[in-house]
Amino acid sequence: MKVCLLSNSDSQGGAFIAAHRLHKGLHRISVAATMLVNDKTTDDYTVLSPASKLMKGWTKLIPTVDHLPLSLYSQRERTPYSIQWLPDRLVSRVAQISPDIINLHWINAGFLQIETLAKFKQPLVWTAHDMWPFTGGCHYSGECDRYTQSCGHCPQLKSQQDGDISRWVWWRKAKAWKNLNLTIVTPSQWLADCARNSSLFQDLRIEVIANGLDIQKYKPIEKNTARHLLGLPQDKQLILFGAMSPTSDNRKGFHLLLPAIKKLSQGEIWQHKLELVVFGASEPVNPPDFGLKTHYLGRLNDDISLALVYAAADIFVAPSIEDNLPNTVMEALACATPSVAFKIGGMPDMIEHQQNGYLAKPFEVEDLASGINWVLEDRERYNKLCIQARQKVEQEFTLELQAEKYLELYSDILSKSNNTFRL
Repeated sequence: MKVCLLSNSDSQGGAFIAAHRLHKGLHRISVAATMLVNDKTTDDYTVLSPASKLMKGWTKLIPTVDHLPLSLYSQRERTPYSIQWLPDRLVSRVAQISPDIINLHWINAGFLQIETLAKFKQPLVWTAHDMWPFTGGCHYSGECDRYTQSCGHCPQLKSQQDGDISRWVWWRKAKAWKNLNLTIVTPSQWLADCARNSSLFQDLRIEVIANGLDIQKYKPIEKNTARHLLGLPQDKQLILFGAMSPTSDNRKGFHLLLPAIKKLSQGEIWQHKLELVVFGASEPVNPPDFGLKTHYLGRLNDDISLALVYAAADIFVAPSIEDNLPNTVMEALACATPSVAFKIGGMPDMIEHQQNGYLAKPFEVEDLASGINWVLEDRERYNKLCIQARQKVEQEFTLELQAEKYLELYSDILSKSNNTFRL
């Protein structure tokens, strides 16, 4: 079987990393997979990007040009929003590979035009890493449910018109994707429920297949050793927080973490015992006052550094207000680090309440602080949480398990499409 994965990049972002991990997992089980990207940052020879200098230059400009129509909405929220109106060359690039099936991933930032999907001859599987595939342009809808109808009057655009860009994007999708041989995969049950409720995908086959990761790279490491290598204190309880843009992306919940940490730092139990570690961001010019010492580690782009950080921490906190199946939580659990998050999105798929972490009530700062306290306060219970954190990943989130489930899905789709393929 020949599989072609489409993704804007192969790293430098959660969805891209997840797509490339699947790509590697497929190779591990001997599936002939090729990944097409615009922005290649790994040295994986099975990942292909535009070769000519002209095309490489154009791919750098595409995201900016694709966003130009949004300038009509000067009051819009500065949240991710994709229109996908620029033409692309993916049909010819895919034709050169001649795959049996195409697996789309995060194809935004102008990577693939909405109308291109109907030009592919192969069955399509689309792994949704956020809500964009079934909305009128937003990647997370917040409290808006207009994607269950036909969008328009978009709150993120601050639009008062039904016929705004969100309606136009939705209409283009509805028209172009009407008769596609398309199967949707979501990494979390929450995103699957959203897709089933959407007007665009309500009649499609929707499967849930969790992301996977390499549990030989993300594994428990002796805590003292990890801290020594990172220059972190040995005599403190370390709370870890991190993401691609942890302090600037409102969706990641930094504004809710701050008061929760402050509350803990002011209590008698944890005074002078806690310190905070932040990765994904450098120390701001005017850093927020958490009430305790904070270590900013900046961007960490390699698995070894990330695994060390997770292993060095006593607890990982993911206070996101909206999220699918964040890699960070899975990576922390794989390193035997219990995690605390609000009970939203895909968090319950990974965190079992009081078994390998704590699920706080959305978006109660008091309960978030209570969860951190609960995980750390009892050493015997904490050790049990660490063991169960690792076991959860070993049982449900390995690369091989994910790849096998995708192979089973691909095979089923192809058999129903009367295609011949080579296993």
